[in-house]
Amino acid sequence: MSFSVAIVGRPNVGKSTLFNRLAGKRLAIVDDTPGVTRDRREAPGSIADLDFTIVDTAGLEDAAPAKLESRMSQQAQRAAKKADVVLFLIDGRAGVQPIDRHFADLLRTLSRPVLLIVNKCEGKAAIAGLGEAHGLGLGEPLALSAEHGEGLSDLYDALLPFAKDRDRRDEEADETAEEPDKSMNLAIVGRPNVGKSTIINRLLGEERMLTGPEAGITRDAIASEWLWKGKKIRLVDTAGMRRRANVFEKLEKLSVADTLRTIQYAEIVVLVLDAEQMLEKQDLAIARLVEEEGRGLVIAVNKWDTISQPAKALRKLEDRLEASLAQMRGVPTVVFSALTGKGLEKLMPAVMRVHAAWNKRVGTGELNRWLAPLLESHPPPLNKGRRIKIRYMTQAKARPPTFAVFASQPTALPESYQRYMVNAIRERFALQGVPIRITVRGGKNPFDKDRN
Repeated sequence: MSFSVAIVGRPNVGKSTLFNRLAGKRLAIVDDTPGVTRDRREAPGSIADLDFTIVDTAGLEDAAPAKLESRMSQQAQRAAKKADVVLFLIDGRAGVQPIDRHFADLLRTLSRPVLLIVNKCEGKAAIAGLGEAHGLGLGEPLALSAEHGEGLSDLYDALLPFAKDRDRRDEEADETAEEPDKSMNLAIVGRPNVGKSTIINRLLGEERMLTGPEAGITRDAIASEWLWKGKKIRLVDTAGMRRRANVFEKLEKLSVADTLRTIQYAEIVVLVLDAEQMLEKQDLAIARLVEEEGRGLVIAVNKWDTISQPAKALRKLEDRLEASLAQMRGVPTVVFSALTGKGLEKLMPAVMRVHAAWNKRVGTGELNRWLAPLLESHPPPLNKGRRIKIRYMTQAKARPPTFAVFASQPTALPESYQRYMVNAIRERFALQGVPIRITVRGGKNPFDKDRN
């Protein structure tokens, strides 16, 4: 088990740049604008053969409790309290600022070891700042350039004792424990301010994600490891997705791109709707994107406690789904209030049902026994006076369920008939909430040796 390293410091000192450097890839959004990072983000990190978990945090700021900046600082402090070691970053070129001294005093009160890192030390301009850093009382400062990768060998030497201590504790632990199952990737997506972060906090039972009345608080895709009834879940909170025509700022474009990547790597996607503005054009666009990527889908309607006529609203939603999202017919819909938690207990059972369908495999024999009466009751159409003959079908793969249909005239089978087959497969084999793919191929039935 690796040890955890939290990176803290005031805004714009290079925390996310160092996070990306240690992670070995660009995970956190980096920009010259102060305060880009708002939630804490975790990822595997390493320096040479030294492995650890790296935690990026929001900038530490001294602000009024009601302000967003104050809530961001509280998130960073929570991360520091949970980490095995804290990296306190300051800007070497800017020197030690009063806010640096304030938070250095705060970090000294934590029961966690703190390493003082002077970043942006790639030139002579940081020499004065490196000297000032000694006055913070946090030990010998380490000179580093996160952008250029300089000084990582000194950071390696400073972190190595914590790895050895963790290895010693792991050896003392029970080595007979079984390896846990692989985590299921579950993405929470939707328009801004529909309650995605509140849902995750309610599921986790802690204030893991930054929330508030302001729209667009979440910028990065933030993953949290969670155990639900013995099943490992990787919950990913994402930035709200607005219509592309309304996205102008560079940071929002980067946030949306991060959300799109999250959907690509997810297994199941929970699309969160606002009960008072259900299934708008942007919601449908996100749902179609999930279908195109081949991911399982669950519709989650938040703020249901604000609806005065719930039965009427639910019927309207179901009608809209049937008309506008026919390619994902039968998508499960869960209604709840994330703020109060009422109804939220129905979300994960719906997710697990869709996950089971997404992974489902149907045997070739069972498929073809079902296929024969289907073709008798509704045979394929004629093509140039000749009947298209479907000889057999098999499931090529799962995740999502993909079926290969072997026909006498593969290019002539109409899309309408393929949609008919998809709907029939979905109904017969309980594949609601997942996209179904069909590929039509030519050739003879390899299972029918007599006819071949």
